[in-house]
Amino acid sequence: MTKAIYRREHEIFLQVLKRMRVESGMTQAQCSAALGRPQSFMSDVERGVRRLDIVQLRDLCLVLKTDLSSFSKTYEQTLKEG
Repeated sequence: MTKAIYRREHEIFLQVLKRMRVESGMTQAQCSAALGRPQSFMSDVERGVRRLDIVQLRDLCLVLKTDLSSFSKTYEQTLKEG
């Protein structure tokens, strides 16, 4: 099996994260600050350099004024759309 970071699903995961951040009106710096992290944190996440665990993903969703369930639905829908 191909490593997750090289799979299409991972690329779409990163695209959805970035799209949700941009749509929320937050910059990487604002989002990172809200999480108590340096600006480079969101940059690294969006470039796929840093991976998030489920707890960090939930925290990020809350900062973006959404929840993990909504993120998951958006992610799954985006996968289906290709």
